[in-house]
Amino acid sequence: MELSLVMTTCETRQQAERLARLLVENRLAACVSIGAPVTSVFPWQGQIDSEQEVTLTIKTRPEQLPALKQAFNDHHPYEVPEMLVLPVVDGLKPYFDWAREWIDHDSDKNNH
Repeated sequence: MELSLVMTTCETRQQAERLARLLVENRLAACVSIGAPVTSVFPWQGQIDSEQEVTLTIKTRPEQLPALKQAFNDHHPYEVPEMLVLPVVDGLKPYFDWAREWIDHDSDKNNH
């Protein structure tokens, strides 16, 4: 089974938790880890900006990426959200099985 890690950021922990819950409830992700605040430095509207952001690491299946992109378009709070996708090359089979079971399970049944 394949997994992908998707990285993004939100301005606040509340935004991060709202997005994480939406992704897991809709089975677009098996798990979303919300990290500690970080400082990001980036060009925006003609100047270099620096902002505190909250990182999210989203664990999903590659097949879910199109739907995840649509969810970002519809629900991510940023005008231009970061969405970086990294392939997972190895891991523990029980975790892969658990992630597949959650994402692939019939959406009207909750077995977890």
